[in-house]
Amino acid sequence: MKTYLTFLARCFRLSFVGDRRYYAWMFFLTVLTLLGINAYCKQLVHGLATTGMTDQVSWGFYIANFTFLVGMAAAAVMLVIPVYIYRNRELHDLVIFGELFAVAAIIMAMLFVTVDLGRPDRFHHLLLRFNFPISMLTWDVLVLNGYLLLNLHICGYLIYCAYRRRQPSKVFYIPFVFVAIAWAISIHTVTAFLYSGLGGRPFWNSAVVAPRFLASAFAAGPAFLILSLSVLARYTTYRVPEQAFLTLRNIVTIALSINMFLLGSEAFTEFYTDSAHGASARYLFLGLHGHNALVPWIWTAIGLNTVALILLFMPVSRKRSVLQAACIMLIVGIWIEKGMGMIVPAFVPSPLGEIVEYLPTWNETLVTVGIWAGGLLIYTILVRVTVPVLTGRLTYDQDFSAATGAPAELVTNHP
Repeated sequence: MKTYLTFLARCFRLSFVGDRRYYAWMFFLTVLTLLGINAYCKQLVHGLATTGMTDQVSWGFYIANFTFLVGMAAAAVMLVIPVYIYRNRELHDLVIFGELFAVAAIIMAMLFVTVDLGRPDRFHHLLLRFNFPISMLTWDVLVLNGYLLLNLHICGYLIYCAYRRRQPSKVFYIPFVFVAIAWAISIHTVTAFLYSGLGGRPFWNSAVVAPRFLASAFAAGPAFLILSLSVLARYTTYRVPEQAFLTLRNIVTIALSINMFLLGSEAFTEFYTDSAHGASARYLFLGLHGHNALVPWIWTAIGLNTVALILLFMPVSRKRSVLQAACIMLIVGIWIEKGMGMIVPAFVPSPLGEIVEYLPTWNETLVTVGIWAGGLLIYTILVRVTVPVLTGRLTYDQDFSAATGAPAELVTNHP
């Protein structure tokens, strides 16, 4: 227990140590997080009137980001499968970075649900009226918290074993890894069912919502891992194998292709049949009765995803800079498509035929930016602690100064 507490204390102290770039990045994220907290305090005082949501459009920017982040968290399994199913040992340590990002993404997702509550002080009413197993919302709460605990256990145990310089016992993490694979698929499937099960919103009443969610998740999540691993390879001593980038590139290419195909299939069904339920799709893609606030959003998303897919299919995407550009484009494209392009159109027009458009307010945007900054702050700290442990610079029998690079006399050593 003493060694474990020393490990936690060292990790805490290590999160405050870095070079100028690290301090600048952490300062930038901290400022954005504080701005988001200030904006949320205003929302607590004045209510959801500070947002662009109305009685007609009751889910907006917050739930759009929640949906996107649940998929990003589920995508951690895309590194787990090559390692533990196909036994690619070269990528073994990289699984930890995927699991760490899943932890940060789930925390951000749950924060977005929290800020979306008009009266968070009454959240316990949901627990008092626990409609299990009928309510999809109850299932969503269970699977998200369960996935968070699974990832905390897996990466926490593996990092601590590396810190102690001992081989991890397979009994304590392999079963949890395979449970996490199924759980990762379930968290996004349940989230999709939460939408498609609402009969009053015909835009979501489609059997391909869950497959679309998974395909987009398995494209955007690994794309973010490519970007984060690129930063690790360039600015740290951690050696990222080239095979990792090639494997993730293949996963992203296949997943994005499937996502684009499913989007095209759904668009064909909505427009070719020309049913009354296609009003939301027409509003999203073409505009409806002069209302077209979301048209630029969705066509920007389609354009970015198309260009990214073309680049990924070309051999030039093996070049790191091109691959990074494609990943940035598809992340932004999927964020738009899955967020503003999936959530908001279901409310326009309303079941009564009202057309009330939605755009996020400045205060709503600040809260969103603050949550994203807070999540990236958590992920940065987790990676900052993990890299010295995996490279052997921070172990239980070494001076703390060896992990920080600081002179020994400036650091108080732990026994």
